[in-house]
Amino acid sequence: MMPGQSLSKLAANAATAAGEGRSAPQNDRQEWHKNAGSATIVGFACLRCGASYPAIAIDSRGCPACHDVAPANLRPVYRRPVEPRVIAATPPRSLWRFAHALPCTARDAVSLGEGQTPLIEAERIGRMLGVPRLAIKDEGRNPTWSHKDRFSTVAVSVARAQGAQVVATASSGNAGASLAAYAARAGMRCVVTTFPGSTGAMLAQIRKYGATVLPLVNRMDRWTLLAEAATRHGWFIASPFRAPVVGSHPLGIEGYKTIAYELVEQSDGVAPDWCVLPVCYGDALSGVWAGFQELFAQGMISSLPRMVAAEVHGSLTRALATGSDRLEERSIAFESLAVSIGAPRSAYQALKALRDSSGCAVSVTNDGLVDMQERLAASEGIFAELTSVTPLLAIARLRREGVIAPEERVVAVVTASGLKDLDRSVSRAADHTVFQSTGDAWEWLAHNDPRLLIPRAERGPEC
Repeated sequence: MMPGQSLSKLAANAATAAGEGRSAPQNDRQEWHKNAGSATIVGFACLRCGASYPAIAIDSRGCPACHDVAPANLRPVYRRPVEPRVIAATPPRSLWRFAHALPCTARDAVSLGEGQTPLIEAERIGRMLGVPRLAIKDEGRNPTWSHKDRFSTVAVSVARAQGAQVVATASSGNAGASLAAYAARAGMRCVVTTFPGSTGAMLAQIRKYGATVLPLVNRMDRWTLLAEAATRHGWFIASPFRAPVVGSHPLGIEGYKTIAYELVEQSDGVAPDWCVLPVCYGDALSGVWAGFQELFAQGMISSLPRMVAAEVHGSLTRALATGSDRLEERSIAFESLAVSIGAPRSAYQALKALRDSSGCAVSVTNDGLVDMQERLAASEGIFAELTSVTPLLAIARLRREGVIAPEERVVAVVTASGLKDLDRSVSRAADHTVFQSTGDAWEWLAHNDPRLLIPRAERGPEC
């Protein structure tokens, strides 16, 4: 089977080889293509208790029945099972090639060409971590340089279809920058509520897209403002805005399913043994797991991966250990450099994905974070945001503890570019020496990096 084959071909080949299962009937496929592809939502269901709700405009406040016991997000319920194998004959060059599995048609999509990010074999860093079969899904290649674009393209498309004039989010950076870009593309206004300490580069990016930025000293005030804006002015709120957090808007989270779809395509129809992501409230973790589940339900993969959450303060680790559905708010013992996942409490949706996949959570501190970022960049050419290298630290720990076996296939999802938080990752002054002559330059090399000056006769054979 050749790399890059579509899910439709992978599914057809798998069905033929196994002698079981079947593709959708021809008339069904024609119907999907004729309707420009989109999954029809018939309602919403709670991820925890299964309570059903009608297919009306909803937000990120979660299931009312679970709020006082163990707050949980909702998920869309589709008229028929989602079939990732169905791809339009002339698909868009974006994640909207999977529009049939998303709650909006490709025709109504607000797109900047997101998705189709590379899956890069990372043997050098893999050997260093003890997992030679390591691959990295580089989400920093998206239009605003983070995985949030998969969420924003769906959320903004839905918001515009519902007639909203303003989209808004509470964000430390990536989500705000992404939502601002897609709002600009849609001709909509965007408001980003944030807090002091957010990275300067990302705040500048948000403002360049024309969004209004509202920094608030008290982080909880961000949610109060957004709740009032939704009620008074009808803003479409993409992020959480009620405590305890259940996650972001359920329809936006559907965009993350396409990471799983692409991973399977890029791996010739085989799911990894492990899939590791940085996790705050678990939007991406939950969405990616849902994508793998859909692929498995359609017989397109023969096994499911175990999911791993690289977190900071340990709320998921604690909940997994105690068996509780209600995540505890943890004390903040240090200021994390991985600011995007620095919340003291995750969400039930992340916990469910870990439990359902027999996965685990790993708490990551600042120790070794910048060093790992630099090792990844220097060994594999991938410059990742500090938050995005937490999966590598988690993998290293799980390998040391024998949880991950050396022969297993591991995928780390790098969620954003290292250009996002240079003000946090560059701690030492760069060498700005300007040489007056080539002789000065050679002298500097001899003193600072003599490995570059191996005599030609001592080198191995040239390639």
